Amino acid sequence: MGKTAFVFPGQGAQAVGMGKDIYDADNSARHIFESADAALGFDLSQIIFDGPDDELKKTYNTQPALLTASIAYLELFRARFGISPDYVAGHSLGEYSALVAAGVLRFEDAVRTVRARGEFMEQAVPGGQGAMAAVLGAEREALQALCAAVSREGAVVELANLNCPGQIVVSGSKEGVQAIVERGKEAGAKRVIPLEVSGPFHSSLMKPASDRLAGVLAKVGMEPASMPVVANVTALPVQEPDAIRRLLVEQVSSSVLWEDSVAWLIEQGVDTFVEFGSGTVLAGLIKKIDRNVKVYSVNSLEALDKFQNETAV
Repeated sequence: MGKTAFVFPGQGAQAVGMGKDIYDADNSARHIFESADAALGFDLSQIIFDGPDDELKKTYNTQPALLTASIAYLELFRARFGISPDYVAGHSLGEYSALVAAGVLRFEDAVRTVRARGEFMEQAVPGGQGAMAAVLGAEREALQALCAAVSREGAVVELANLNCPGQIVVSGSKEGVQAIVERGKEAGAKRVIPLEVSGPFHSSLMKPASDRLAGVLAKVGMEPASMPVVANVTALPVQEPDAIRRLLVEQVSSSVLWEDSVAWLIEQGVDTFVEFGSGTVLAGLIKKIDRNVKVYSVNSLEALDKFQNETAV
């Protein structure tokens, strides 16, 4: 019998209206949205359901919004199917959803923490000075070498998200990322696409945000994880609160090793991934890493019904 991993998306997966169907249909899901509003002291749910899109896209709103939608779908899924995973993992912000799923963080504490994380990330680099771009078709080592060469010339640029074979996101100064846009072919890139983001996330320029987040996380209660959580920074399992805290601080300014994390899970015998939250971003990445695994995206009431039909024995 194969193993199961629950996975949770990060920033970029958000969409106005996400979770509204389950909010309307189910008390346990509604309770999650209401708990988020109470924990933050403002009506986050209204921004999630009604937008406007510009408001939802603000990093300090996106992060608690995605966490809330992901956990609402998770709660409903658990109530309906009673399935527990063997492992959990999340992409960047999604790691906090994974930690809630593993019982490390209380949902309310997680919502407040990622709201602060979003604010710190937004404030770490003045607007317009940082950038990110998706690099398609380049090998990791070649792109790493090009980033190092550009950085030595004085414009910081680093590997931010190692998403799947042929898709790596770079992050850094505006000039550094522009150099990769212009010189990507030197690393074998077929295309380099600048991303609409408010900062150079997962680069060393985020160190001020890491330092401020450390102060917040030091005061947040954590329990040992009830199952292994695969950390972005190491692509290895972690369960102890002290290690989790340290890795969450590092994560803000370190590469997200998503491809490595999924590969490690598959090596452990995971053959079924269930993605909770808006969209199907992680499902797409996982399928590019290994076409043979089963991936379900739980992002609507309809998707829950589909899961039930497809997994009924």
